Parts: sequence; structure tokens; C-alpha cells
Amino acid sequence: MSFELTPSVDTLALHAGQPHADPITGARAVPIYATSAFVFDSPEHAADLFALRAVGNIYTRINNPTTDVFEKRIAALEGGVAAVAVASGQAAQTLAILNLAESGDNIVASQSLYGGAISLFTHTLPRLGIWSAWLTAHLWPTPFAMRSA
Repeated sequence: MSFELTPSVDTLALHAGQPHADPITGARAVPIYATSAFVFDSPEHAADLFALRAVGNIYTRINNPTTDVFEKRIAALEGGVAAVAVASGQAAQTLAILNLAESGDNIVASQSLYGGAISLFTHTLPRLGIWSAWLTAHLWPTPFAMRSA
């Protein structure tokens, strides 16, 4: 008889994304790779990385090993397939909206949003053909009423 143990949330928070200790040092904690660039084996290797024909690190703003483990841990904790880490809430909002909306779409939003989100909806998204309709929250007290807008 065989069975699989499901890791607890505590175990996932500590170990997801890094199934083994560092093979050189034996360290169990994820190292912080404080680098902005990575070395390529050859011009061909660099071309393959940039063309996404090979997996690897190109530039730390795209990915680095520390961020990779963090994203894998968040995905494991949330039961997801993958996660994307960004440096700000504004970047997170923009990525979320651009994955849901496209040119010609209209978004119904509350006027009580954070100022940066209002700027995104008012100035940036219209340049991409994504428009917003604004609701005053106290006039639309229920989600059902908002759906009818």
C-alpha cells in the first residue's frame, strides 16, 4: 500500500520551489541572487535564451533564481500552476487588467479606487482602446446592482 503526503502550508511556505538543498553549499535557504545580469555560454546560447528556445536567466528584471523560487512558492501556496512576481501594486493591477481586457472592452469601476488605479483607467488604458465607466459606490449598494450597469 502506498500513499502520498500532502505538504502543509508551513512546509510549502518554507520549501516549495526549492525541492533540494543547494548542491554546492548544502544550504537549505534560498540564496538571494543580487545580480542584474547573467553570463551566456556563447552567442548562440544568448540567442536561444532571448528567442525562448532555451530556459535560463537573461536579465534580473525578467527573472532570476531567487524570484523563480518565490513565484513557485506563491503558486504552491495558492494551488496555482504558476505565479508572477512584480515590484509594485500598480504593476500587478496593470498585468491583471491587460490579461482580462483588450482593445474595445469597457470596464465598470468604482470611483473610490486608489488614485493610481484611476490614472491607469483614465489615461493609460484608453490609449490601448480600453475604456472605463465610473460608478459612485453609494449609488450602487449591491454587486447585483453594479452588474446591471
